[in-house]
Amino acid sequence: ASETASLEEQLQGWGEVILMTDKVLRWERAWFPLALMSVVSFSFLMIYYLDPSVLSGVSCFVMFLCLADYLVPALAPRIFGSNKWTTEQQQRFHEICSNLVKSRRRIVGWWKRLFTLKEEKPKMYFMTMVFTLAVVAWIGQQVHNLFLTYLIVSFLLLFPGLNQHGIITKYIGMAKREINKLLKHKEKKNE
Repeated sequence: ASETASLEEQLQGWGEVILMTDKVLRWERAWFPLALMSVVSFSFLMIYYLDPSVLSGVSCFVMFLCLADYLVPALAPRIFGSNKWTTEQQQRFHEICSNLVKSRRRIVGWWKRLFTLKEEKPKMYFMTMVFTLAVVAWIGQQVHNLFLTYLIVSFLLLFPGLNQHGIITKYIGMAKREINKLLKHKEKKNE
């Protein structure tokens, strides 16, 4: 609770923007996924067209973040209306901050599990890491860096909406059923 309260305090100036972003990422309107993918596609097309060096790209990205950090808290109340928060908005903001804290804890937990695996089963850790990194390296070799980044960013931005509308659960359920059918079919063949 204290972590959530601390995060809420740090993000207070970004409240309206975070609530609007949450609505877009969860697809509260039917056209939000199209708008989201249009913005992402346009951004990546501009990066492809301009073909900046790594140093220029990182510099522009950090400059954009600095501008946003400076301008958003000042301009957001003027753009989104009054400074008065409804209880519903405050509750949703609290849920978002709580989810961010939970996500951070999950990532830290996975990180700790990885190092626990390294200490307890070093051979298993080594084999898992070598195999995983080899697969990632192979994928990186087969797919253009910018396109791969585009796919990753697109998936990460579409994930909350896919999850909210039950699409991920639906397809995971279908995959589980197909795997179970294959396993049952294989068992019958073996008998």
